[in-house]
Amino acid sequence: MTNGGDLGARLRDGDLSAAPAVLNLVESRAARDRPEIAAMLRAVSPGALGREAPGHVVGITGPPGAGKSSLLSELCRTWRAHGRSVAVLAVDPSSKRSGGSLLGDRARIAFDPDDRGLFIRSTAAGDRLGGLAPATRAAAQALAAAFDVVVIETVGVGQSETEVGEVADTVAVIVQPGSGDVLQFLKSGIMEIPDVLVVTKADLGDIAMRARRDINAALRSAGSRDTKVVAVSSVSPVQGIDQLVAALDEHRSRVDLGARRVRARRSGALADFLVEHGERGLRAVGGRRAAGKLLAESDPAADEPSLVAVLEAQL
Repeated sequence: MTNGGDLGARLRDGDLSAAPAVLNLVESRAARDRPEIAAMLRAVSPGALGREAPGHVVGITGPPGAGKSSLLSELCRTWRAHGRSVAVLAVDPSSKRSGGSLLGDRARIAFDPDDRGLFIRSTAAGDRLGGLAPATRAAAQALAAAFDVVVIETVGVGQSETEVGEVADTVAVIVQPGSGDVLQFLKSGIMEIPDVLVVTKADLGDIAMRARRDINAALRSAGSRDTKVVAVSSVSPVQGIDQLVAALDEHRSRVDLGARRVRARRSGALADFLVEHGERGLRAVGGRRAAGKLLAESDPAADEPSLVAVLEAQL
């Protein structure tokens, strides 16, 4: 049986080769593995590390066909050229027959299989509607202890993908000019989550620039003037990737990372509690407001399983 504590210790020591075993563990649905998952997350918690995990967790979301995987190929190439290690958690649609992931992103993202500083894993979204796989939160939290950048690429279902905003330090929302994406962005709740907006296919010229102007106008009207808008092209000649990397880094430098990570762990704990105990369990602890109060009074450095235990102690 996998020893979660040992895996966590390897991540703390910067051992990137632990990543496959970490993903295998967090994706396990076996009851016997739950204590090991908890032990691993405890080993990479702020309490064990003495700080928040140093990796930059970047969420990349947007409608199917917007060019997420092509863009991610270029981003990975640029990050690696700058000497940064990168882990990509690509969430794909699930097969109704097998439950496995379809259209595995490992096949769509260009990468060097001999590059030990780049790890890519496709995971099945299952029946989750928030754009993330059930194990994504735990995987991102664990890998951020060892990798410089951890990317979560969501399943690509559009307006329902706001869950990534609760997990990532920085969220980049991708829109494609001339496809209706801009209009959908203006109408949808996804407008609330981007820290950086990316207009793909800048090589289209005027169409791309018009999309960028429309989005800037929408952001101004919504009072989101701090949201950067970057136009990129992932086809030759590639352009805008360095500016996008700079925009992601700039956001990370000014965000209150500690507060954002604490919120992420607490919202994740509440989500996990609901999956396990349902609305009846939530009522037993006094409702959502009471559960939130319990979590708010907990140690900010606590890992998610420990926070779930705080709620379960009230049952």
